[in-house]
Amino acid sequence: MRPRRIATVLAIVVAASVAITGCVFSGSEATAAAKKKYAPPPTSGYVDYQLGGAYPVPAGTTVVARDSTAKPAKGVYSICYINGFQTQPGEQKTWLKKHKALVLFKNGKPVVDANWPDEYILNTSTPAKRKAIAKVMAPIIENCAKKGFKAIEIDNLDSFTRSAGLLKAGNNRELAKLYATAAHKAGLAIGQKNSAEYAKDWRKKVGFDFAVAEECAVWDECGVYKETYGKRFIDIEYTDDLSSEEFAEACASTTRAPLMVLRDRDLQTPSSPDYAYQHC
Repeated sequence: MRPRRIATVLAIVVAASVAITGCVFSGSEATAAAKKKYAPPPTSGYVDYQLGGAYPVPAGTTVVARDSTAKPAKGVYSICYINGFQTQPGEQKTWLKKHKALVLFKNGKPVVDANWPDEYILNTSTPAKRKAIAKVMAPIIENCAKKGFKAIEIDNLDSFTRSAGLLKAGNNRELAKLYATAAHKAGLAIGQKNSAEYAKDWRKKVGFDFAVAEECAVWDECGVYKETYGKRFIDIEYTDDLSSEEFAEACASTTRAPLMVLRDRDLQTPSSPDYAYQHC
C-alpha cells in the first residue's frame, strides 16, 4: 500500500446519511446540479496539502487540498478530501450499527486496513452495495460543493488490495464511476488518488479529471501520471522518505508534476514543530 495522509474524522457522515432515502441525486436537485460547470485545478503556481488542519495558504499558492470537514481556502482552487472506500477513524461502531451490510466481513469479522487498523474496508462487491455506499457519501460530496470547494479527491481507491481477496479492482472502479457522476452533477471535478497502475485504463472509464499522487517521485510513477493526465496532476512528497536536497532533484525532473510539494508525514499546521513545507 502506498503511504498516505493521516486520517481525520468525517463527522458529518452519519447525520447526513440518515436523510438519504432515494437516489444519490434526484428530481430537481439532479437537474439543477447537472447544469453546474466544473474544471480541473490550474497547472501553475504552488500547491499545499492541508489535510492535517487548515491554515492560511502560503504566498503564491493556487491549489490547496483540505479535509471535507474543513472550509475551502479563499481565493484559491480548493480540493475536498473524502475517504470513499474505507470507514473513517472513530466511525467503525456507527457503520456497524447503521450500515453493517456495507462493511466487508471475513470469518465474521470486519476486514481492516492493516496499516490503518481503525478503518474498515467497505464492501464494493455488488451493484446494490456500491449504490448504497454512494448514497451514504452523497451528502458529503454535496456539502463540499455547497461550501465552495471546486473538486474532490476520493481516497483508498485501491482498498481491494487489502480486502483479503474478497474484492476485485473492477468493484472499486464501478463505485468510483458513481462518485464521478455525483461530483460532476454537483459541479465538482474529481481527482484520481494514487493507484498509478490503473491511471491509463480508469481515467476514461471512471471519468477522472485530474490526479492527486502521493510520492510519485519516490515510487518513480510521475511519468505514468504525466502520460495519462498531462499537466493535470499534483504530487505530494513526504520528508520521512525524501530529504530537502532529494526533493530539489525531483523538482528538476522532466516528468515531475507541475504542482509539487514536500510536506511532513502527518501534515501538521505551521504551529507544530514538526511542520514542513517546501514547493517547486
